[in-house]
Amino acid sequence: MSNPFIPVLSIAGRVLLCVIFVLSAAGEKIPNFQKTADVMASVGMPAPRLLLVGAIVFLLAGGASVILGFRARIGAALLLVFLVMATYYFHAFWKLAGADQQAQMIAFMKNLSMSGAMLFIMANGSGAGSLDTFLASRRVNNP
Repeated sequence: MSNPFIPVLSIAGRVLLCVIFVLSAAGEKIPNFQKTADVMASVGMPAPRLLLVGAIVFLLAGGASVILGFRARIGAALLLVFLVMATYYFHAFWKLAGADQQAQMIAFMKNLSMSGAMLFIMANGSGAGSLDTFLASRRVNNP
């Protein structure tokens, strides 16, 4: 049985999941490049400027890939790498106490949840309404 809402819901889900990554790169990291690199250095990240360039590429490429559903498994893997690194360096709640610990634990859990979503996409693909699905259907119908 076909449900016409499935592609719409799948597209909406991918957009809602990944808009945070695209906006983080375009609205925060790129315009505040040096400040962001300084913050990265302050938490002990090696080669912060180089890793920041990598993070921006991973955020934009991975976010666009998942949103469009084009090679979404690869895009989700890029975002997962970003999430693991960001979570380890910036949300180490186990090193803190009190309100700071609670705030970082919330951010840690948010990233853990998004990591689960990336693993789901890596395992299952981008779903209905994606470029991957469209291109696969064209290959099947036009061998």
